[in-house]
Amino acid sequence: MTRLLVPANAAAMDADAKPIADMTFEDALRALEDTVRKLESGEVPLDDSIKLYERGEALRKACQARLDAAQAKIEQIVANADGQATATKPFGEG
Repeated sequence: MTRLLVPANAAAMDADAKPIADMTFEDALRALEDTVRKLESGEVPLDDSIKLYERGEALRKACQARLDAAQAKIEQIVANADGQATATKPFGEG
């Protein structure tokens, strides 16, 4: 019986090949965390580490863009003494 030897990290890298645009924010963040763990383990060959790093950077940028877009949409409601909404202001402003 012949066994096909595949590097242990090859299967994990294939799983990370899902297009980032198709991922939810949570999926992209989990993939980024997994990528960082793999890189920090020191057990990934150099060429694979470079690919992982590139994927991680793309995931980081995608997550940051989604956070920036969400923050731009969030508005804080300002209420008067009666509890009625009187205005809105961008999230993060005092």
